[in-house]
Amino acid sequence: MSRFTAAERVAIARHEGRPGTVDYIGALFADFFEQRGDRQCREDASILGGIALFHGRPVTVIGTRKGKNLEENLKYNFGMPGPEGYRKALRLMKQAEKFGRPVITLIDTPGAYPGLEAEARGQGEAIARNLMEMSRLETPVIAVIIGEGNSGGALALGVANEVLMLENAVYSILSPEGFASILWKDAAKAPDACELMKLTANDLLSFGVIDRIVPEPEGGAHTNPQTVFASLDKALNETLTELLKTGSLTSLAGLRYKKFRAMGDYTPNGN
Repeated sequence: MSRFTAAERVAIARHEGRPGTVDYIGALFADFFEQRGDRQCREDASILGGIALFHGRPVTVIGTRKGKNLEENLKYNFGMPGPEGYRKALRLMKQAEKFGRPVITLIDTPGAYPGLEAEARGQGEAIARNLMEMSRLETPVIAVIIGEGNSGGALALGVANEVLMLENAVYSILSPEGFASILWKDAAKAPDACELMKLTANDLLSFGVIDRIVPEPEGGAHTNPQTVFASLDKALNETLTELLKTGSLTSLAGLRYKKFRAMGDYTPNGN
């Protein structure tokens, strides 16, 4: 793997040419049928979701999207979903459970939208409900961090049986700039925060937060997207095949719940 610093990996994860959710859906899935709306308020375009075929098997695929230019950035709110987006995602996940379809999520977000209107419409509750419901979905769930995975906005799509992460993606409790602003009152210290936060794929694999690293070409996914598509396709197919061998969907939900409950468990002095 390339020996980039944590700050350099953050820059690569944010590169404007890096493949996003739309690119991965187009490359890895067939017959994608988009489903829109949360059935309560409105459509949130920052989350794209629907039904597709993956190696001939029906799946539900859901991902955050930022856009490739200013017009798309504005349309997709720079990849920051509101509560309607998370409610839409949950609606699709519950539908997948009902019809026995595996769920695959693609995560690339700087975080949930923190605006006043989003909070007034139930942002915190929408994220919390996704965490609760995803922990007990009786269907296989695979999450892939393809770019940035920041804060609860990422975790709301990340409670999965297996969490895959691209080599130069990042996954953390908030952005490095936000971390530096809180800790040192200086967002300019974000590069120092990157090292301290342990947000790289190698760090997170060693902690057991993620389960598999998907390699990227030298310089990042944007330098050779087809290579990354092939690598992720292979990793997803292998992971889904293994999950389907579990047999009991109830067991899959139980294993997922135990996996996340065990994260961060610490007993001083081994007692």
